[in-house]
Amino acid sequence: MNLRPYQSAAFDGIYRSWQQFKRTLLVLPTGTGKTIVFAHVARHEVEQGNRVLILAHRDELIRQAADKLQAATGLSAAIEKADETAADSLFHVTVGSVQTLMRPERLERFQRDYYDTVIVDEAHHCLSDSYQRVMAWFDARVLGVTATPDRGDKRNLGKFFEDIAFEYGLRQAIADGYLCRIKARTVPLRIDLSAVRITAGDFNDADLGNALDPYLPQIAAAIPHDRKTMIFTPLCATAEKMQALLRAGGVRAYYASGEDRSQVKAWEADGPGSVMLNAMLLNEGYDHPPLDCVIVLRATKSRPFYAQMIGRGTRLYADKPDLLVMDFLWHTAKHDLCHPASLVAEKEDVAAKMTAMQEAAAGNPDAEQSDLEFLEAQAKKEVQKEREEALARELRANQRKAGRTVDPLEFALSLHDTALEEYEPVMPWQAAPASEKQIAMLVRFGFAPDRIPNKGFASMLLDKIIRRRRENLASPKQVKLLERFGYQNAGAMTFVQAKGVIDDIARNGWRRVA
Repeated sequence: MNLRPYQSAAFDGIYRSWQQFKRTLLVLPTGTGKTIVFAHVARHEVEQGNRVLILAHRDELIRQAADKLQAATGLSAAIEKADETAADSLFHVTVGSVQTLMRPERLERFQRDYYDTVIVDEAHHCLSDSYQRVMAWFDARVLGVTATPDRGDKRNLGKFFEDIAFEYGLRQAIADGYLCRIKARTVPLRIDLSAVRITAGDFNDADLGNALDPYLPQIAAAIPHDRKTMIFTPLCATAEKMQALLRAGGVRAYYASGEDRSQVKAWEADGPGSVMLNAMLLNEGYDHPPLDCVIVLRATKSRPFYAQMIGRGTRLYADKPDLLVMDFLWHTAKHDLCHPASLVAEKEDVAAKMTAMQEAAAGNPDAEQSDLEFLEAQAKKEVQKEREEALARELRANQRKAGRTVDPLEFALSLHDTALEEYEPVMPWQAAPASEKQIAMLVRFGFAPDRIPNKGFASMLLDKIIRRRRENLASPKQVKLLERFGYQNAGAMTFVQAKGVIDDIARNGWRRVA
């Protein structure tokens, strides 16, 4: 199976990262083939004579991972689960259940160097005690694979992982045509969650179910009849009540939970207008491309969890123009929860602006359904303008202190480079002080060394400078000088153009040429 361009880049990035770090992370959104990438990593490891352990956190995902591995690479795998064991197996790849392997008597069947590589699917689970017990036992390098997390989640994962080998965002995957477009519709129904407790960092399922009960008839009435819909509910009881309401209204409604999967096949065979009430079963590892509407009643504060649920509907399918995500005017006392904006906006201020814009359109038939990419572009433009104005005021106040050196934030502002303006380290190496070599190179380019906050920022800044040099664009010193003379587009000039303008200014007695 041939890899897509971003999958090839991910494969190469993993091996580059492993040259420096033992534990690295691959970030790919749901539906972009993360299993394909790590299957090819597993095959490459086997070709090198190495043994590979692929960890899944739920027993029902074990066989699925083994089947996908064989379909993608032709490799068969041993199973480490319940009565099945990979100890002394002739297979070089094992797909293992964390619930099984975490037991001391199970781990002790293996030498600590038995596996050379451990691949953790759904790596956002890996900070739990069960995963850490398995990781601590094996002396192996680790690849974690997860859907797109936000910055805070990356920092949490940075407690174990040392680097991000490759990251491919949901927005980019949609733009590249590998996932379908996402539209959001805010339903003008204010659901009060102010009394819902927070348990283990997220909304309590039982409280959520109770809070939703009074609103279920109105939610049922808002479900579109021309789409194939999946509704995520916090409780089995919530799903059963909603199913009864929908069926009473003539809607073909199905139900699934960990205890009852009997209706899944019938729903899959059904068409538009059918609804699956999913009591937290089909949120990971489930693919049904015709699905084109998702409603999340299992409100959550976790962006990876939210992205997983929405990701059930992002796959491409014939004649499927987009995925509709329906949201509500949730009312919470003080706890933030994820909205459709959380899928594409990494910065909280942009997501908040998007959500406010979406909620303002609720109930307006001409504006209630928004393309998330378009909405994000609008919100980002407004937020960036506000941020850059504030940053410009700060830089003007400190301009005299900067002297002849280039302030990196001023440079980012000149280029309208949001990534550089907003940079924050997420992995431990990024937060370390910039190296002497990095500082020396940046000083050569004219930057003030005391304005380089950390190694990650220095690395990003140097990458951008080197790329600009290759493209023959104006240097940082040229940009600073021209901006001082009022040339606001200096960052877009070529090196030769900038030099010509500066020469003209010099010949004019260091006054701007009219």
